[in-house]
Amino acid sequence: MDGTLIDSEPYWIAAEMELARQFDAPWTHEDGLSLVGNPLTVSGQILKDRGVDLEVEQIVEHLLARVTESVRNHVPWQPDARALLERVVAAGIPCALVTMSYTRLANALVAQAPDAFAVVVTGDRVQRGKPDPEAFLTAARELGVDIERCVAIEDSPAGVASALASGARTIGVRRLTPIPARPELSRVASLARLTPDVLGEVAGGRRIDELGDEE
Repeated sequence: MDGTLIDSEPYWIAAEMELARQFDAPWTHEDGLSLVGNPLTVSGQILKDRGVDLEVEQIVEHLLARVTESVRNHVPWQPDARALLERVVAAGIPCALVTMSYTRLANALVAQAPDAFAVVVTGDRVQRGKPDPEAFLTAARELGVDIERCVAIEDSPAGVASALASGARTIGVRRLTPIPARPELSRVASLARLTPDVLGEVAGGRRIDELGDEE
């Protein structure tokens, strides 16, 4: 969700920096980028270790409340992702939203696209967050399909690792963080050229790499 489907990472980074300032804890934009794709409890622990004098659960609650409020006020759709989602839904392909954000935030997005997702798996529904494959395996099970027939689209190294470990065919889209090349990974600069037919080819084993030597 965050980064791939909506451009919410600036919301997260702004909330982190605001919280860090309250405790005079050092925190930069680059620190925020390093958390992209992590479970919220991992991010909370890192902020705590930097000097945010709250319990991890309190940090997570603060960040979640701030970002959820921002998304409710304005959903920052990634235009290429929304267009692809609309094409896939129109083709009758069931979709799952797999995110390490919590249900409260995911619901704020789903309310803006109520017919898009047959399944929603959030960070507070799983025991092990990304890069563990549990979330993707849960989504496939709830969709009622084999994970090997699924195509996962991710924008962070943690998300890519989770999807690949699950057995899903995986496409990494370049957003804020680099996506290192891996033999089994497809990589694209944008989702704009993806279609249901292309996704079907990826599901069948085709590999795409638009990023070349970029690391």
